[in-house]
Amino acid sequence: MIHHERLRPPSHDYPADEWNVIEKRFHPEFLAQLETMLALGNGYLGMRGCPEEGGPNAENTTLINGFYETRPIVYPEDAYGFAKVGQTILSVTDSKIIKLFVDDEPFWLPNANLLSYDCRLNMKSGTLDREILWETPAGKQVLITSRRLVSFANRHVAAISYKVTLLNAAASVVISSEMAVDEPTTSTAANDPRQTRFFAERVLHPRTSYAKDRRIVLCHATEKSHLTLACATDHSLETACPHAHKVAHTEDFGQVAFTIEALPDTPIRLTKYMVYHTSQTATVEELCGRAEWTMDRMMTRGFQELLVSQEQYMHDFWRRSDVRVKDTREERTKRSTVEIQQAIRFNLFHILQASARAEDAGVPAKGLTGQAYEGHYFWDSEIYVLPFLIYTSPRIAKNLLTFRYKMLPQARARARQLGHRGAMFPWRTISGEEASAYYAAGTAQYHINADIMYALRKYVQATGDEPFLRNCGAEMLVETARLWLSLGFYSEAKEGKFCINSVTGPDEYNTVVNNNAYTNLMARENLRYAAETVQCLQTTYPDSYNALVQKTAVEPSELEAWVKAAKSMYVPYDEKLQIIPQDDSFLDREPWDFRNTPSDRYPLLLFYHPLNIYRKQVIKQADVVLAMFLLGNAFSAEAKKRNFEFYDPLTTGDSSLSSCVEAIIAAEVGDVDKSIRYGMAALLMDLADVGGNVKDGCHIASMGGTWMMLTYGLGGMRDDDGTLSFWPRRAPEDNAILRFPITYRGQMLEVEIGLEKVEYALREGECLVIRHETEEIQLTREQPMAVRPVSRW
Repeated sequence: MIHHERLRPPSHDYPADEWNVIEKRFHPEFLAQLETMLALGNGYLGMRGCPEEGGPNAENTTLINGFYETRPIVYPEDAYGFAKVGQTILSVTDSKIIKLFVDDEPFWLPNANLLSYDCRLNMKSGTLDREILWETPAGKQVLITSRRLVSFANRHVAAISYKVTLLNAAASVVISSEMAVDEPTTSTAANDPRQTRFFAERVLHPRTSYAKDRRIVLCHATEKSHLTLACATDHSLETACPHAHKVAHTEDFGQVAFTIEALPDTPIRLTKYMVYHTSQTATVEELCGRAEWTMDRMMTRGFQELLVSQEQYMHDFWRRSDVRVKDTREERTKRSTVEIQQAIRFNLFHILQASARAEDAGVPAKGLTGQAYEGHYFWDSEIYVLPFLIYTSPRIAKNLLTFRYKMLPQARARARQLGHRGAMFPWRTISGEEASAYYAAGTAQYHINADIMYALRKYVQATGDEPFLRNCGAEMLVETARLWLSLGFYSEAKEGKFCINSVTGPDEYNTVVNNNAYTNLMARENLRYAAETVQCLQTTYPDSYNALVQKTAVEPSELEAWVKAAKSMYVPYDEKLQIIPQDDSFLDREPWDFRNTPSDRYPLLLFYHPLNIYRKQVIKQADVVLAMFLLGNAFSAEAKKRNFEFYDPLTTGDSSLSSCVEAIIAAEVGDVDKSIRYGMAALLMDLADVGGNVKDGCHIASMGGTWMMLTYGLGGMRDDDGTLSFWPRRAPEDNAILRFPITYRGQMLEVEIGLEKVEYALREGECLVIRHETEEIQLTREQPMAVRPVSRW
């Protein structure tokens, strides 16, 4: 279901373009949405797409992944085991400010007489580009062009090229380059749990500030998380016009003001370099020194070299990742196809910006495009984002799994606190400690353990990275399997089956239930994989097995217990409906009255007490349907169809994670209309603001789901049995060609699905074995191409 109707910007001011998100006219009413859409980041550093001039803005944040402050979680009625300490990502020093004055008149977008305006997110170059022609009240025409980047190659660096040209007159010009640390403003999140919590008191405390010529360094630190931040800016000015500059700074502010006597048709080019370094252990002096080392290197190399490295990075990314759609009808350019191509690239580009340099960190739910969800990492990284990264950027996928592995000490401690053996990964976190204040929709979501192990298995199968499995993965598998064994029990009421009670599945509208089907099915896979892996180490890699025993004290009897629990796992089934109930009591609940629920009362969690929701048959997001996608081999085609037809009408779509999965299963069961409808909702979730909340940041997991919808849904890709296979299908009215690359075991496969045939091409590598439906195909350097017919729905 898709309920949200929002004010849409006029299409002529936001023209479709395959490689750019373009704004041709400044619309202040869409300021917040555009700040998100035009945001830049590299996984470590993120800047929302606010104007350089310091405003106007809705949420002018600069974010560093993993830079947070803690706060006590206050419960009116506390209980044992509740999370005690919250973590909130902080907006750090805003270094991108460049204010412009012409004859002492400030350039301010809302009041300016704009003769032309073009602002675009350039997804081919990885930059935010802007060109404005401003006419001052005195009739002087000023051409302003800027290019902003957050570097992928240089993790700690951002830069802006800012050029001003007087076209028809001379003028006195001041360009004030500034950096500032703003005091926090007290804000409440009302009743929306998705919003961040802001601090009423100061959180960034000054440690030092100084200037060297045109360079300014500000250093701040948090009080409770003990994180330190050094931010440095430096500048170069190129112009034939007479000019001078002044420098000023305080502990929270820095300014380099350039005064220029501008001549007609004589460009003034300011290049501003920005560097951020953070640490929990380095001294203030050392951290500022690191920032200056980086800045020295950037000043030597210059903006052009930064831009070239950015473009090279993007070229390599698109070579490995680009999903292309081409319309075969007579007209050379179909607007709908261009819009679809734009949306696809927009989603993939923002996944890259959220993850590329997320080293020793996770992927926040909003990436670094906004502070919603407090910058926390959730299960959706593993289930929705990692598949894209595994098959296009396996190095980044490994970084994210390694980050989870480093959480293992806290996960073990959390399991002990909850009375379990093994490890319990946090539902939401930055530091590795549980930060979810509402256990029913937080800690009770034990499935996160199995989600992480599911992603581990997918990564190892797709990359062949057995050393990672032996050195890191096996230890996580042992501890998560122990958790499941201690959490569940053999129930006499269920004929001796292994049951798992009082858990919450992906659907947060049904909490603390017994035998959530998704949880039980995923736990079964977790237990099986753990037993298989440890047994393999024991027989094939004795040194690795001995090291694992040293770290975990795992015993052979545990493997037997895991296998037994997996074989005996209870999966609810209703004989009458011939479906898998979402949990033991789901079918006993009264169906939600959708007919009499106004469209403006969604998402339900903002308008109804949780108890009103929990006692009804209503679903926030795909649960059993998600299990059918992830564990496709566990369901027959008929079972998928029956379950989808039962659960689809009950699913609200209140979560952005639903549409993509529903589109995939709808395609698999042959429901073309719903597959297209849900697929478009997923594809346009942020670019068309389907949920009405893109102002708070991009839905990074939904963006990952968009890639899965294209490759798994339309491409029919399947990998749940350890073999890469494809079951492509075409809709009767479909006139587009779909092409996408897949990196598998260090080799690159390109799949092109045409109107009547599918082509498999080995673009890089020596030999790759895949399956087309049930047929095994071997591609080699000598015979790199195979062509097969495409089935239609």
